[in-house]
Amino acid sequence: MSVLICGSFAYDTIMVFHDRFKHHILPEQVHILSVSFLVPDLRREFGGCAGNIAYNLQLLGGAALPMGTVGIDFPPYQEWLQRWHINCRHITTIAHAYTAQAFITTDLDDNQITAFHPGAMNFAHHNKVTDAGGVKLGIIAPDGREGMIEHAAQFAESGIPFMFDPGQGMPMFNGDELMTFMEQASWAAFNDYELHLMQQRTGKSAQELAQTVEALVVTHGAQGSTVYTRGKQIKVPAARPAALTDPTGCGDAYRAGLLYGLDQGHDWETTARIASLMGAIKIEKHGTQNHRFTQEEFAARFKESFGYTL
Repeated sequence: MSVLICGSFAYDTIMVFHDRFKHHILPEQVHILSVSFLVPDLRREFGGCAGNIAYNLQLLGGAALPMGTVGIDFPPYQEWLQRWHINCRHITTIAHAYTAQAFITTDLDDNQITAFHPGAMNFAHHNKVTDAGGVKLGIIAPDGREGMIEHAAQFAESGIPFMFDPGQGMPMFNGDELMTFMEQASWAAFNDYELHLMQQRTGKSAQELAQTVEALVVTHGAQGSTVYTRGKQIKVPAARPAALTDPTGCGDAYRAGLLYGLDQGHDWETTARIASLMGAIKIEKHGTQNHRFTQEEFAARFKESFGYTL
């Protein structure tokens, strides 16, 4: 049985400006802004929530089945996914579009200027959850607005439990729409900021939101995470990374850990610890899909981090 991952695929082009934006952007002249930054360092990474979650779930030994829409420039990414034995049968190419792309310029103060082109992501609704067979559970990750709405409804109508993970897609929805997602989902996952935004938009407290799902998972960065389930709060410590290199994609790695724990039938104490360790492993490497481990290495590190055998 597979885990259906509905979300985006994207190319991330990351550039480093060896100076500070504040030296070149004059506040009193922003109304006629025209600047150019020399970026000697550039790298292109495979990204997007569906791609990142699928990659991490596959590393753990899960059966990832990503579903998303991509453009005519996707073949190098597809070759990468196939190298990791990720099933691509529900990745649909939109012939007149490019794959979603983020262009990120970072300065020496770690300030960022980002341009995001959604491209083929806006056609996510062309895929149907009902087209995927043998699905045990799923996730709604950030994607095209219409696609997220339709896929959640399709999961619910098909009786397939799924996790709601709005992430950076949350601003696309009003409070009523967000509550509809929560009522359809079995589980939900947010970071601290996303939870505050969710509370602001819905007028609900964390405890009230938790009552609509079987479990609500909230991450707190280095302070660990909290799982609200069955009227109780489970506090889970963060796993300690060997280095703090790049936080991009840590949330996706964490969610892959949640999905793996749910798929394997672990309790929430263990499931959230698997997720925590996935985030720690990811943060040690640049990019979102450049970390590696064997299942034996993961099990050993889990025992070292949490004191018991997975």
